[in-house]
Amino acid sequence: METPRTTDASPSSSSGVRVEAFELGDLGTNAYLAYRTGEPDAAATVFDPGQRPGPLLARIRGLGLAVERVVLTHAHADHIAGLAELRDLHPGCAIEIHAAETAYLQDPENNLSAWIGQPLVAPAATGTLAGGTTTRAAGLDWAILATPGHSPGGLTFHQQELGLAIVGDTLFAGGVGRTDFPHSDPAALQASLRQLMTLPEDTRVLPGHGPETTVGRERAGNPFL
Repeated sequence: METPRTTDASPSSSSGVRVEAFELGDLGTNAYLAYRTGEPDAAATVFDPGQRPGPLLARIRGLGLAVERVVLTHAHADHIAGLAELRDLHPGCAIEIHAAETAYLQDPENNLSAWIGQPLVAPAATGTLAGGTTTRAAGLDWAILATPGHSPGGLTFHQQELGLAIVGDTLFAGGVGRTDFPHSDPAALQASLRQLMTLPEDTRVLPGHGPETTVGRERAGNPFL
């Protein structure tokens, strides 16, 4: 989509931080761009650069941002298809993912691209992430939650000050992640969902597909929970 959906930080928390959403590719995968406004050559973080990332890359270029880090919620093809284009433009950027899925980036069977007849070999990870730790994006620390189930190394990134959680394909507005893929685990997904439901109810959930929602809204009305 040419005009990004945007999610802005609350002025009462860390003003100047902006998170923008870009719906990319055939499956409408949400990529997220986090950066601090008003800073020339500000360092940015991209979450899940999806297929045909042109609108995301154009926005980064238009803002004059330098991407220092790409953070992946998981390694399914629709979430990693734009990695090569992004890295070509920002060759120094880190690429980080859970250790359980580092090999998937370069394995078309496990990243599911072979299933749709479009084998994808993405750039290799430069580092790994784990639940119970933090990562930096837009100058803030984001808590990392291990949320496997849809895939074995699924991760959620929660920024408490902003009241945001980037959840990948674990939770959607009115839905949850599929568990009929290789390496999916329905029991693990249910445990991950229970963990997400412990976040404050006003936490804005930024999913891998579809519109944003809140923990409270899903706790009250999601038929899969």
